[in-house]
Amino acid sequence: MRLLVHIIEARNLLAKDSNGSSDPFVVLQLGNQKFRTKVIDMSLNPSWDEKFSFEVRDVRDALRLVVYDKDLIGKDFLGKVKFPLSDLMNTGDLSFGTQWYKLQPESEKSKIKECGEIHVMILMERGELRHAFSEPLPRPDTPKKSDRVPSSLSHTISDIESILSKQDFDSNSVSETINETVGREQSQNTSSTDNADEKPNDEPTLAGKLRNIFTGKVPDIPSIPETPLAEALRTPFSGTPFAGPAKTPFKEPTLLDVHQKISETVPLTDVSPSFDELLKSFESRNKNAEMPSNLPGGVLLDQHYIATPSELNSIIFSPGSDFLQLLSEIQKSTNFQADMWKIENEGQFLKRGVSYIMPPSTMVKAVKAMDEQNYLKADGNSFCVLSSVSTPDLPAVGSYFKTEVLFCITSGPDLPTQEKTSHLVISWRINFIQSTMLKGRIESGARQGLKESYAKFADLLSQKVKIADLREPGTEKDQLLADLQAERVSIRKLIMMYFGNFTVVSYGLVLLSVLLHLMIIKESERQGLEFSCLDMPDSICEIAIGGLLVLQGQQVLNKVRRFVQARRQQGGDHGVKAQGDGWLLTVALIEGHKLAAVDLTGSSDPYVVFSCNGMMKTSSIKFQTLAPQWNEIFEYDAMLDPPSVLRIDVYDFDGPFDEITSLGYAEINFVKSNLSDLADVWVPLQGNLAMSCESKLRLRIFLNNSKGTEVVSEYLKVMEKEVGHKIRMRSAQAHAEFQKIFHLPAEEFLINDFSCQLKRKMSLQGRLFLSPRIIAFYSSLFGHKIRFYFLWEDIEDIQVICSSHGFQSIFVILHKGKGLDAKHGSKSTENGKLKFHFQNFVSFTVAKRTIVALWKARSLTPEQKLQIAAEESGDRNLNHEDSGQFLGLEDAKKTEVFSSVLQFDINSLMEAFDGGPLELRVMEAVGCIEYTPTEWESVRSDTYQRQTYYKCGKSLSACGGAASSTQQKIPLGDGKKGWIIDEVMELQGVLLGDYYNIHTRYQIEDLSPKQKACNVQVSLGVAWQKSTKHQKRVTKNVISNATKLIQKTFGQIEKELASPK
Repeated sequence: MRLLVHIIEARNLLAKDSNGSSDPFVVLQLGNQKFRTKVIDMSLNPSWDEKFSFEVRDVRDALRLVVYDKDLIGKDFLGKVKFPLSDLMNTGDLSFGTQWYKLQPESEKSKIKECGEIHVMILMERGELRHAFSEPLPRPDTPKKSDRVPSSLSHTISDIESILSKQDFDSNSVSETINETVGREQSQNTSSTDNADEKPNDEPTLAGKLRNIFTGKVPDIPSIPETPLAEALRTPFSGTPFAGPAKTPFKEPTLLDVHQKISETVPLTDVSPSFDELLKSFESRNKNAEMPSNLPGGVLLDQHYIATPSELNSIIFSPGSDFLQLLSEIQKSTNFQADMWKIENEGQFLKRGVSYIMPPSTMVKAVKAMDEQNYLKADGNSFCVLSSVSTPDLPAVGSYFKTEVLFCITSGPDLPTQEKTSHLVISWRINFIQSTMLKGRIESGARQGLKESYAKFADLLSQKVKIADLREPGTEKDQLLADLQAERVSIRKLIMMYFGNFTVVSYGLVLLSVLLHLMIIKESERQGLEFSCLDMPDSICEIAIGGLLVLQGQQVLNKVRRFVQARRQQGGDHGVKAQGDGWLLTVALIEGHKLAAVDLTGSSDPYVVFSCNGMMKTSSIKFQTLAPQWNEIFEYDAMLDPPSVLRIDVYDFDGPFDEITSLGYAEINFVKSNLSDLADVWVPLQGNLAMSCESKLRLRIFLNNSKGTEVVSEYLKVMEKEVGHKIRMRSAQAHAEFQKIFHLPAEEFLINDFSCQLKRKMSLQGRLFLSPRIIAFYSSLFGHKIRFYFLWEDIEDIQVICSSHGFQSIFVILHKGKGLDAKHGSKSTENGKLKFHFQNFVSFTVAKRTIVALWKARSLTPEQKLQIAAEESGDRNLNHEDSGQFLGLEDAKKTEVFSSVLQFDINSLMEAFDGGPLELRVMEAVGCIEYTPTEWESVRSDTYQRQTYYKCGKSLSACGGAASSTQQKIPLGDGKKGWIIDEVMELQGVLLGDYYNIHTRYQIEDLSPKQKACNVQVSLGVAWQKSTKHQKRVTKNVISNATKLIQKTFGQIEKELASPK
């Protein structure tokens, strides 16, 4: 009984390729019988019109049709449909007819429900229907008698294998081997027939059919029993069933052909090739395969081992190895299953499937992972395997992406002991099947998960194979940079490249023709308004030609000018050695790829500018190329604090209209990058031109510290002067825990941390961590963890706000488009700028000073830092922490700047200091914007305290800024009636504002009952926290401006109190 299937066409398939199309083909499977259609390139509505025939061995089976999209490596799922044979048997005519069937998604949880439709015809052949039902249905695990392999055939195939394994075998040897088996089989058949008293069977024996295949002879056989083995044997290795005499020349088969052709229909365990044989067969079909480059996600493992590449490959991927099984147990995965390696697509692919259940986490339940492993290269000395892991059951995003890991095993250098070594490099990337807004979070989570997983991989592999340490201390960087030699181009070649275009050549020819014309013409008579030494054009054509020559000449002269300027920049900053000790950054610019063309010639003159910590390095200019080769090395002078970001800008030197044209830009974030991954990396460029052309640069980046642990202590000493209090060095354990929480590189160290509250829709208590490059927040409540960080360079402004309840808060506002990874911790977003709100600090003053000082240190240019460092004169007495008391006023020498008798009673006058409407109107009138006072609170007997905050209007400061102050109110002593109000004011956003505080004292004495008036005296001074050579000039300006503000304030108070209510 046979099942006939006609695959006609499909429509509305999914588009899996980047060009909006797919390359579909269909895989048909019934039991262990499998066929596939041809591939239709670039079509969502393919037409196949192919027919297939299956032998029905068990009516409980189901026919499965799966539509795939063929890729360069592997395939993508498009849809599937299933036809149980039991449903077909229930139809009246044993046929489903010709119908359109809806394709189903890969899993029920898949978000993609519409996969298209397929047009097929399915029917059951009636020939042996009665016979099929007259026998009991065989058990699934019991092979039918016709499927069993005769022992003679098993010996025959073994003999054929031994012959075919020789490189100089011929078909005669194969025929002789089969003839011997034919005799053995015929004698066995005759003996069995005689003993059973049955009529001899006239059908050719199985070995006879094999002989016909290898000798190219096709006997005239009326019918061949429809068994799987007979079907395989009567099918030549070209793939077309015998229908008569062969019309094509006989092609000698290979061992792979024998295995593949017979095992396609009958599972012969006796003749299954070994892992090494499969690798050799794969190598014979893929001799010219190249070793691919590392995947762009980064390198997970780069190590040398004392083993040959073949041995290392067998340890990891051989079916007999328990390495992956042990690894899954270490990673707490369950239900690990690995299929056997198999050859597909006529030897082009060697692949297998691996499945396991990943352990649950705090956020995600246990899910099944399916790993498809494909060999891309295997030649004995080098192996390359691409592992594509999918988790379709992962909630929400499981069907959106696949994680691809590339294993590259190559030969390494021999050790002095003559031992062989191999080099294993494992890289990764995320292949997004569908676009999603969670792309950044998926990549971040996958990066961390893969790092942890392959750290365990490396530990387990080091137990199996000994690591070969080939590197000498301090030489890795030198070895990678030693082979870089800047390309030297002769001046003649540069001139030909730059001036060899139509504009210059045509102008030269025209100019030459003009000179020749002047040489051969005779002097003509003067006409019209011409006179001696002035020859005017005689026609409109001469005017036009003269104008064109002038314009074209101007273009040529501009090109000459640009060429001369470019030659001056030809050397760039290549080879300039770094100066000093500290953090040393070295960048090697190797090459560019697919840069955008902006010149009329279809090319560009690119050069690159690197910016880091305010220092810039410029490469040489490469003329008329879209794939420049630089091989230039740039070294930055030593930096006290580790760099956060390396900015890369690519420009075209000869842009249109004499403007600099950007060819793209990129940023390297050292906090989020693994320094080992930057040793050789392709960096994709951003920008409209770069993204449309998929431009990228190849760089080698090295960051190291020449001072070791000393650089940390020196950095803290400098920051102590900036902050104004002692900063103690944290323990190595504290640094390690800090790095672990936020997944930071080893060079990041903790400066300070504060307990605070993150204010957003729901306030969250946690800790704020400060380091040289980042400000980070972490909270863990009821098992729910919140963590985020952003760079100091991302901060646009820091504001200190005093609430109406007396709480002081810090608002951090980021630049537009920065810190998006920390968006979940922001309070609000204004014009694309994230705003973070921190409050309830235990020691607000220390926290505010430290945060502002670190931000200023990262924001200042190196020149400003050097100037400030030169102005520092001695260390002040530093305390380990703030005492928590009100800042002493004795540090400032105060001068009386205002004295007046105001004709108002003290109760009316004190309304200007109680936070009421009068005070708000007065402060707004004098230029204090958003003036916010808190209520007076009792701190001890007869002593009250409050905070104020306001922004400076243009009438107060042309540069803006803000001021926050703490005021303390106590009664007058010595029997006098009145109050003393002391104020300490700090300025933000004002030049040198963090260098000093303004101390003010208001003394208000009630003169009643002598008169209904008050005596007001105001004195102020400046308390310097850090010294500067401009101290006297700044003090004079501050006192002058503050005096004017005080006079203006009390003048406004008199005006408000005198006006009728």
